[in-house]
Amino acid sequence: MDTPGTMIGNVNLKGDYYAAAFCAPEIASKARAGQFVHVRIDDTRNDWILRRPFSICDTDPEKGTVTIVYKVVGKGTAALSGLRPGSICDIMGPLGSCFTPPPDATPVAVCGGYGAAATFMLTRGKKGVLLLGARSEADVILTDKYEKAGFDVRIATNDGSAGTRGFVTELVPRLLEERPQEKFFFCACGPHPMLMALARLLREIGQSGQLSIDHRMCCGVGSCFACVVKVNDPGSADGWRYARSCAEGPVFNLEDVYTGD
Repeated sequence: MDTPGTMIGNVNLKGDYYAAAFCAPEIASKARAGQFVHVRIDDTRNDWILRRPFSICDTDPEKGTVTIVYKVVGKGTAALSGLRPGSICDIMGPLGSCFTPPPDATPVAVCGGYGAAATFMLTRGKKGVLLLGARSEADVILTDKYEKAGFDVRIATNDGSAGTRGFVTELVPRLLEERPQEKFFFCACGPHPMLMALARLLREIGQSGQLSIDHRMCCGVGSCFACVVKVNDPGSADGWRYARSCAEGPVFNLEDVYTGD
């Protein structure tokens, strides 16, 4: 669905992190956790012709709003951070697959940095756990919103400036040790190396889950094949095939995630 989205808010969360809200009722009514929108920030500049993909962080179907969380990392996001309420961006969405935790399991969001935006809508179901990894406290965001939603929030940072010192994957065994009788379903989004390490760990310890694995996108609808990622395919000669992360993903079942093993 391609629709003009009127910006109603663009708030600096901390540092280079922002939350932008748009009025886009049709998208808001259909979006699910893990899906994304493809945004044309400024179609008057030829060097910005490609849209930018952003995970849908939250929606309010009654008000018709869609919220994304982003970090300023280049020209496009820098331009987005400068937009004010009333600005109009062309938005496609909701796109891609979504997280589908089973109703009898506790959802565990395992996220790196602003990957926490992609899993936030899981808080609309039963209460769960957020395992958030970041380089430092400066990259820890959205934890207050998860806590307000009733999630048990645990943090790991590389430098130890927030939570425990180490990698977010180290929090997984600790959670299982503390709650051995509980059935969990892991939903993850973050840097590719983190996701691959998590996939290997979850398989090793026999846990279930889904991972949001994306790549740089051009069209966002599966036509250009620019955002392909490797997924397992036992029927192929090499044991894997390419999948379009925008159309077949970005959320993939754990058993389909190719880790190069």
